[in-house]
Amino acid sequence: MESEFWTEMAGLLGKSYSDRALDSSRCRDKRVLQLLRHKKIPDEPWDDLTIEYFLGKLSAMDSNNFVGNMGVGEREGRVYSKLVAERHYRLMHGIGRSGDIGEMQPKALGSSLINKLSNSLALHAIQLSGIRSCVACRIFPVATGMTLTLCLSFLRKLRPFATRIVWSRIDQRTCVKCMTFTGMEVVVVEQRPTANGNQYLESDVAGLREAISKSPGEVLCVISTTSCFAPRSPDRVVQIAHLCAEFNVPHLVNNAYGLQSEKICNDIDQASRRGRVDLFVQSCDKNFMVPVGGAIVGAFSSDLIDGISTIYPGRASADPSIDLLITLLSMGKSGYLSLINERTTKCYPALRDGIAEWAAQVGETVLSGLLNPISIAVSLRNLDALCPDRPSNVCALGSMLFSRNISGARVVPREAKATIDGLNFQCWGSHISSKNCSYLVVAAAIGMKLEDVHSFLKVLSESYQKFRAKYGRSAE
Repeated sequence: MESEFWTEMAGLLGKSYSDRALDSSRCRDKRVLQLLRHKKIPDEPWDDLTIEYFLGKLSAMDSNNFVGNMGVGEREGRVYSKLVAERHYRLMHGIGRSGDIGEMQPKALGSSLINKLSNSLALHAIQLSGIRSCVACRIFPVATGMTLTLCLSFLRKLRPFATRIVWSRIDQRTCVKCMTFTGMEVVVVEQRPTANGNQYLESDVAGLREAISKSPGEVLCVISTTSCFAPRSPDRVVQIAHLCAEFNVPHLVNNAYGLQSEKICNDIDQASRRGRVDLFVQSCDKNFMVPVGGAIVGAFSSDLIDGISTIYPGRASADPSIDLLITLLSMGKSGYLSLINERTTKCYPALRDGIAEWAAQVGETVLSGLLNPISIAVSLRNLDALCPDRPSNVCALGSMLFSRNISGARVVPREAKATIDGLNFQCWGSHISSKNCSYLVVAAAIGMKLEDVHSFLKVLSESYQKFRAKYGRSAE
């Protein structure tokens, strides 16, 4: 049929013109064939037309797009709105089957192929990022918190007599709620000041050992966190992996936006080699610049990924898988590594050095060391002094930044408290219960540009001075 098509084309348009069109078509088909054969991110980016050409081929393989198809079931890929159909490239059936998110869907061969390819490309991205020992992964159509909950549900099947989760504290509500959702007891092990002083925080490995050793058989798992808000440092996952191997306790790593840091990824890789890491979870949107709604579970055993795939109830949305597939094809291997390199070698150093220079000028202190390769915190002690009776007033600096088009900057007041599902936290946001000072935290994440850094530093300086002028008059 294909050869007949081009023969007829030659008859209508002339052989020379037809051959040029055939060469272009073969070039695209060759790219598609290489993708199917190697199942890795292509070295160079695909153009949008090639991606749409590929998605069109896949969409035509789903039964709702068959010529003359007549669906008589309750779920036949019927979509009322043309806009909705176009938004999803007419891929309506989702992925997986009722008992396994990784299983092929007979009515949706194109969507099933997307499911397999997106997982393969995600695995390649994880390995390129530095977790080279990872052998399998699965994209889930829920964000990081719910994906962590799925992991805990899976581990609960493996350890039915467990009653406790040992958790290295990180002050992020999602991290707490993914554990309380299970109904299990949460044993909180706080961070501790580093040996250099109390400005930086690190894992309390001795505290984790004590929490595990009391009754290892009752521990569902230890949850460590790699990517985090400064002044907290990434957990010492290698040492924690040693503990988990020693006590035969599962180790779940919350690697939310850690793929963009080679150092964090190398630590996870080493932890898997030297100790025990069962599963690690990362966000699709934070690492690959796609819409919120998906997360990737990685493992160093394909059996674990096969097992957790059966935890997800029902069929699943294909949207996160489609978004990630399109994005990785658009980036190519070269584009993805270039983005990581720009973040690591340009944006992060510029943001870190710029904040340090500004802090020295205004009498503040950088609270995060080089152990945190993404997030940077700086003290707001001078602003605390202007608001002695109402510490929360310091948060007005965050509002001032947001109103000036700075998003993502967080102001943490020194005496904040929080109660989340019955768990009480002192100094919420500081990752530790001992009082220090209010601080501002920002991050140099993938996709950031140097001009963003320069604009932020300018707005920060202006907003800080306006805050001091406003509250300084109030104090007088």
